[in-house]
Amino acid sequence: MLIKGGRLIDPAARIDALMDVLLRDGQVAEVVPPGKTRGTAHEKFDARGLIVAPGFIDLHVHLREPGQGYKETIATGTAAAAAGGFTSVCCMPNTQPVLDSPEWVTWIQRPERGAVVNVFPIAAATHASKGAVLTDFRGLQRAGAVAVTDDGKPILNDTVMRDTLRLSSEINLPVIQHAEDTRMTDRCSMNDGPTSFRLGLRGMKAAAESSIVERDVQLAQQFTGARLHVAHISTADALKAVRRGKRGKSNVTCEVTPHHFALTDADVGEYDTNFKMNPPLRTPADRRALIAGLRDGTLDCISTDHAPHTDYEKDKEFDYAPNGILGLETSLAVSLGVLVRENKFKLAHVVDLMTRRPAAVLALPAGTLTAGAAADICLFDPAEKWRYDAKAGFSKSSNSPWHGQILTGRVKTTIVDGRVVFDGGKIVPR
Repeated sequence: MLIKGGRLIDPAARIDALMDVLLRDGQVAEVVPPGKTRGTAHEKFDARGLIVAPGFIDLHVHLREPGQGYKETIATGTAAAAAGGFTSVCCMPNTQPVLDSPEWVTWIQRPERGAVVNVFPIAAATHASKGAVLTDFRGLQRAGAVAVTDDGKPILNDTVMRDTLRLSSEINLPVIQHAEDTRMTDRCSMNDGPTSFRLGLRGMKAAAESSIVERDVQLAQQFTGARLHVAHISTADALKAVRRGKRGKSNVTCEVTPHHFALTDADVGEYDTNFKMNPPLRTPADRRALIAGLRDGTLDCISTDHAPHTDYEKDKEFDYAPNGILGLETSLAVSLGVLVRENKFKLAHVVDLMTRRPAAVLALPAGTLTAGAAADICLFDPAEKWRYDAKAGFSKSSNSPWHGQILTGRVKTTIVDGRVVFDGGKIVPR
């Protein structure tokens, strides 16, 4: 396939120019100025007016299988990923049962799961994510796990976290931490502030997040080779802890979601559970700090924390509704709106935050379109306006705060291993 006439943005290769891209046998064969290809192509794709980028990479999604296929499946979740321009996703282990054995890691990757894009499993750090006994890190890694985490059940015990970082440093396996001291957030359902006071809801204080980040950064400094990644950071204080850790030469990285840099706790409105997630939406000052962290490089990448729930689960009193929202199909448009149009980021910077930089965090074989790289590509129109209908999306669920909104920036085509998987608003069957 020859992709002709598009504006190629490949931050890893430092390319931002009109280029033709020739694909062959699932790989990038040539990247050359328009009309300069030496090879021939049986199929040509007219990319004029479009951005041609490496496929987006999401380090934090919940595909819900095994055990919760009524919310999402690997097939439906990766279809939503393809519609959002993602060609690689890393799935969290808070499934039923928990993804804590090599057998379950293998199960996730089997062809019969119907994945539309590349799926990289992240395994549990402790058995059943109970924070006590470490899992078989080496066995999990051999089976294909790219990191370990207990996700929404953070490792609170200092000794267990120290052992987790020590063992992971020995085999070069990243540790991802959901930074929340749950002893401080019992029965809390949103950020602590004027909105929680007005609504009569218990509020989570920022210290519940920043204190865990502070501790983990200090523990990571004890082990050469330890790789700590802070999931979905949401507060200015936690970001300061990461910044100090990086200055102290800790190998610490962090991610942020589009909803945390686009929204604030005031958006909860009158108990709208589509604005309920964990970590919760924070203050305007936190939001500004996150955008500044993306600008100066303290924040390494954008991840969605795609977390599907059924309508009947979300249609409850705010305290009792589950945390989480969809994110895969809206991530690009929300990021372009907030970062490029509102805050004057360069378009290439946002592409970098969704391609090269997440690939670097977990050392994934993705994120560039240099010759010989996997032909994983997203083609999008950064100026196209469209109405997002969550109920008509590709996820099984529809819990999104952007349902019904007009967004700008739309994925047109997604290619995985040289094969078109999403085009014209539809998944392309094999």
